[in-house]
Amino acid sequence: MTRPRRICTSISRIAVSLVLSLVLSATASAQGFLKLEADTVPMFRGFAVSADVVGLAQTMLSDYGQYEGALRLNLHDQYFPTVEVGYGRANHENDAVTGITYKARGPYFRVGADVNLMKRKHTGNRIYAGLRYAFTSYKVDMSRPGLTDPVWGGAVTWGVDGETCSQHWAEVVLGIDAKVAGPLHLGWSVRYRRRLMHDDGPTDKTWYVPGYGTQGSTKLGVLFNIAIDI
Repeated sequence: MTRPRRICTSISRIAVSLVLSLVLSATASAQGFLKLEADTVPMFRGFAVSADVVGLAQTMLSDYGQYEGALRLNLHDQYFPTVEVGYGRANHENDAVTGITYKARGPYFRVGADVNLMKRKHTGNRIYAGLRYAFTSYKVDMSRPGLTDPVWGGAVTWGVDGETCSQHWAEVVLGIDAKVAGPLHLGWSVRYRRRLMHDDGPTDKTWYVPGYGTQGSTKLGVLFNIAIDI
């Protein structure tokens, strides 16, 4: 019985030695591979400033729109903390349904971050997804033509002048950013907006919210940005 036990012990020791040798070899190979494949690109890659073209076109072609710019940090070409600032305005006269003339103006702010989804992240071209938290506090003027009182006669007027309203909302962002030449980038993003909180004052429901668009509980929007890397 002694000899078989010794044989089994020897076999066990040999097996353990082989396993340890394989593990050490694999670890050494992995370490060598990681050293060869290490990403030497620094964490901070600068920042970019951009402007939205869609909002500018809206101000020229419709009765509402906004001017918007953004500052975006570049962390390792993968993470992009972003601040967006704009000023929106509307001048909607004599609405076809209600006859109300509506004006609004005010700044808005968004803060959030994007993540580069591309595997080759250092090429300068990006497909990204992100989130934003947004807020605006704005002024509203509303007026309606006088209506004739059927009982007492005379014109009954109604209006709001300089009423302060506010809104908080969230945005889910999906976009593309392409390097054109040197520091110049062009890109667009689709925004799904969801209203979180709002205060419309005595107006019940304002027609336009700066940075959000025409009123509603949810809203889709598109931005087209011209960006310069710095």
